[in-house]
Amino acid sequence: MAQAIKYYFDFLSPPSRALWLALKLGKTPFEACPVALRKREQLTDEYKKINRFQKVPALVDGNFHLSESVAMVRYLADKNQMSEQLYPKSLESRARVDEFLEWQHLNVRVACGTFFMKAWLLPINGLAPNPKPDAVEKLTKDVERSLGLLEHMWMDKDFLVGQNLTVADLFAVSEIEQLRLCKFNVNERKFPKVAKWLERVRNAAKPYHDEAYEFLNKKSKQAVESKL
Repeated sequence: MAQAIKYYFDFLSPPSRALWLALKLGKTPFEACPVALRKREQLTDEYKKINRFQKVPALVDGNFHLSESVAMVRYLADKNQMSEQLYPKSLESRARVDEFLEWQHLNVRVACGTFFMKAWLLPINGLAPNPKPDAVEKLTKDVERSLGLLEHMWMDKDFLVGQNLTVADLFAVSEIEQLRLCKFNVNERKFPKVAKWLERVRNAAKPYHDEAYEFLNKKSKQAVESKL
């Protein structure tokens, strides 16, 4: 029997969450190898042997080491270890998923990731001051511009590339949901299609969704309660 792949991840990382959910939903066998970013475990010499870039996620399959979550999706799909529904085999369907994954890097991921880094991650770790109101306003506008593109260019079906959940949805939602740590929630009036799609993805990702988002949900709840 072939040895299960090793998957190194932290649920604080959006790509880590997304790919973990894809593996669980697709029933891909893997050995879970948590890496605590908050403890800077990714910067150890030991982890550098796992991933030369010292980031998460990382995948180890025997002697083969791989970084970059989208590359992992494609690798596992070619090995028949990725759910065909989540990452289709048919040429056109797969191309549509790839189209979104490529598009989101300079749109959803950049806007949401920049907001998250500047408004939450760096300040909470003492690496930068809390952003000033005008800076938060700009970060918010950049995210809303990205959400507007999602609303008008990708929301013509139940999910991003069809009527079924794919890795495209998992990766995009993971970036957007993380902004709840920054006290940013999707405005249902401005982006009604995006808001409904977020809820569809949450439901479609059950029963594993809550586990992947446990830390984020806990911190988001604390942020809300602190305002009451």
